[in-house]
Amino acid sequence: MHWRELEVWQKAHTMVLDVYKLSKLFPEEERFLLTSQLCKAAVSVPANIVEGNARRSTKEYIQFLYMARGSLEETRYYALLAKDLEYLKTAQFEQLESRAESVRRMINALLSALRKRSQ
Repeated sequence: MHWRELEVWQKAHTMVLDVYKLSKLFPEEERFLLTSQLCKAAVSVPANIVEGNARRSTKEYIQFLYMARGSLEETRYYALLAKDLEYLKTAQFEQLESRAESVRRMINALLSALRKRSQ
């Protein structure tokens, strides 16, 4: 299956678009600090899904999904930090957190299916 057809990639991509929109609300002095870190972590999620999907082996695919999951958790932390610094409103944070949780569940389901397939 092509990565663009994967629902997990689609949801992760939408999350990245949300992150970019929300990060525009951050103070200018955060542009090369928190904004940069948050966007980089968020972009890594669908990028690792794409790279893993393009690999020849299931083992490599799984490895990239673990990296995507790690980047997702990093994104969640930066979003929490942005909320605590009052760059994001609670409702904005909760919406992003909900989307991230959905992506996390989908990555875990894909990991489970790939592990079963590789046994």
